[in-house]
Amino acid sequence: MVRRITMTPAASRALEAAGRLFYEHGIHAVGVDLIAAEAGVTKKTLYDRFGSKEQIVVEYLADRDERWRVFLDGYLDAAEGPRVLAVFDASRAWAAQHSPKGCGMVNAHAEISDTSHPAHPIIIGQKEWMLALFTDLVRDVTPDAERVGQTLLLLHEGALVANGFGTFPDAIGHARDQAATLLAASPGHGRPVPGEETPGGAVVG
Repeated sequence: MVRRITMTPAASRALEAAGRLFYEHGIHAVGVDLIAAEAGVTKKTLYDRFGSKEQIVVEYLADRDERWRVFLDGYLDAAEGPRVLAVFDASRAWAAQHSPKGCGMVNAHAEISDTSHPAHPIIIGQKEWMLALFTDLVRDVTPDAERVGQTLLLLHEGALVANGFGTFPDAIGHARDQAATLLAASPGHGRPVPGEETPGGAVVG
């Protein structure tokens, strides 16, 4: 369990400033003095609300993760084709709006490798959640959902890194195309998965 704090108006202003500064300049490079100045609060208020810089980092990453999940849900709910491809569509739109310098979780992990840091479970937890999501989204199209889900996560995370580096144009779109190819080539694609009931009522062996 990750400890969270109750947000006050001053804490919300500080969190908004911290999130922008952490993403732009890096977590280690940004001190509480700068956060307080950008938020228009005193350093004492910052510590009264959060207790420590580590807790500000926790709130920053947890808030970013929560906003991403809500953003993604909108794309999954509106998907007209394979829902798993909507994940890539959402990531491409999110990157354009919120992550021009790459995935915030990946960037944070480059600075927070200590497993005892209170924000570490948020970073790891988001990627574990993404793996579970990919796996669940392909269960109805392939009997090898675990492995396909892992491959989709690799495509997705690699695309986020390449997009942040600007290695080549539209890395996430390219990953989406590769994901579509992977799904089309997966065993069982377009056919009922063994153990499922067909429209006629028979169970596929």
